[in-house]
Amino acid sequence: IKISKHNDITIVSFDNIDRITTLISEKKKDELKNIFQSNPRLVIDLKGIKYIDSTGFGIFLSLLKIANTNNGKFKICNVSPEVFSLFKLLQLHNIMEIYQDIDECVNTF
Repeated sequence: IKISKHNDITIVSFDNIDRITTLISEKKKDELKNIFQSNPRLVIDLKGIKYIDSTGFGIFLSLLKIANTNNGKFKICNVSPEVFSLFKLLQLHNIMEIYQDIDECVNTF
């Protein structure tokens, strides 16, 4: 995981992976929860991610739940067309804030 800051917003991206699957989900989930707990304004940059399985989407649902119960904000950006079709299939695009790019995303805070 690669972490950067934009004012008081934490931006997380994934380094050297293009798939979020069961093999890495539990570790990434724990890392993201820790990051979110230190700053409840989080952007997940999915640039370069070509596939997410159900455990990967479970990470996002967990973060959304934590955000909703702790007055935090969690947003997603740079979603590839292939991954966005999975968000739509699972109807997650209706409950998560998804933006085209990082600038648009951080400007919505």
